[in-house]
Amino acid sequence: MLAFLGKQTGKGFGDDLEKWQTWMWTLPYDPHPEYATLKGLVYGQVDPRMQAFFPLGVRSTIRLDEIDWGGVKVNGIPPLRLPKVLPAAARYLGDSNIIFGIVVNGEARAYPKRILAWHEMAIDRVGGVDLTIVYCTLCGTVIPYESVVGGRMMQFGTSGLLYQSNKLMFDEGTNSLWSTFEGTPVVGALVGAGLTLRTHSAVTTTWKEWRSTHPTTTVLSLDTGHRRDYSEGAAYRDYFASDQLMFQVSRTDGRLAKKAEVIVFRAPGASPQDPVTPVAIDAQFLRRHPVYSFTVGADRYTVVTSKGGANQVYRVNADIPDQPASVALRDRAGRSWRVTETALVQEGASSEAAPRVSAQRAFWFGWYAQFPNTMLIK
Repeated sequence: MLAFLGKQTGKGFGDDLEKWQTWMWTLPYDPHPEYATLKGLVYGQVDPRMQAFFPLGVRSTIRLDEIDWGGVKVNGIPPLRLPKVLPAAARYLGDSNIIFGIVVNGEARAYPKRILAWHEMAIDRVGGVDLTIVYCTLCGTVIPYESVVGGRMMQFGTSGLLYQSNKLMFDEGTNSLWSTFEGTPVVGALVGAGLTLRTHSAVTTTWKEWRSTHPTTTVLSLDTGHRRDYSEGAAYRDYFASDQLMFQVSRTDGRLAKKAEVIVFRAPGASPQDPVTPVAIDAQFLRRHPVYSFTVGADRYTVVTSKGGANQVYRVNADIPDQPASVALRDRAGRSWRVTETALVQEGASSEAAPRVSAQRAFWFGWYAQFPNTMLIK
């Protein structure tokens, strides 16, 4: 088959499937009307449930030929559903263990990487809010989404499929596939419905730092109902230890290593023609600049990075210079700003509050593959 393809196209890629795939992704996207049906039939051989993701005439905002099988069946990586939690005194975690921390309506919860990496999704309730916490291990991104959108409670699962090496989740109600970077439906009946999941911030830090700054936090229990090796670093050990990718993407950028960690968010753009500006900041750069300010469009932002590496991004109408991170920051006008979970609060009579921006970490390659027009700070 590949020999025939080479003869027809004049391309000498031989048996190198990656080269063929990369070349095909450079071509104009004009799929056959029944291409989605064919894709569904092929993936249906892996798991019959996958066929439901690609009905005839399915709507899509992404290239269907850039959707890959991730090597598992539907929910083959089992989501945690209302997982058991323990108080901050939990003893199974080491001080240096990595956790993903969130705070919703004053309630703090820690999701240890050693647990979440085996499940990649937690359906939970924190601060009275129903959440779907999605962890794409391949792209290094943890994003807490609110499960209710457009007045509907969404029950999400893992599709077993990837787009640009990024996890695609699906809703049980319509079998629509959703982008886990943007929280929007990208394939299926809900495309065009104007639905976007609301995000909350997540920080990546050590259990010691999180526990000391959030003494009332809860943390996931090892009693998940599943048998896994939940020791630190056991999940995806080889993948995290190298810069090699497990699945191909259509584009990469050499300004950073592929798996360099970046803090990412999507800022309002500078004009109607550019309504959104994707932003990525090198995590190592932020360690060297624990209080860093910059401008995107008409807005000014300040990132505060703790000693443990937790990054908090605020949209603030003030010039706050580089300085050691602390609970109080000083701007160039001499005003003091108190760092809180939800805002930078100006001390004094005005008590101006600069809101926190929902931001997460990601691997550079995964973010860039989907947002090549990203503003990179390094």
